[in-house]
Amino acid sequence: MTFDHDLDAIGLLCPLPVLKARKRLSALASGQVLRLQADDPAAVVDVPHFCSEAGHQLIHVEMLNGQRHYYIRKK
Repeated sequence: MTFDHDLDAIGLLCPLPVLKARKRLSALASGQVLRLQADDPAAVVDVPHFCSEAGHQLIHVEMLNGQRHYYIRKK
């Protein structure tokens, strides 16, 4: 999966992965894709909810080496 920007939130707990994703997405152009790497168990719920509320599109989630990678397209 291709992406424009990468955000490593490994080791960060709720709500930090989503807060950092929000900040990073604010700097991106509409349509660009952010890959968020997170291992916080709460991110499974928090990231999709954040995308839904903010209007971004969660286009893919994959598990690699015990970490989830969320691919978020900016609205």
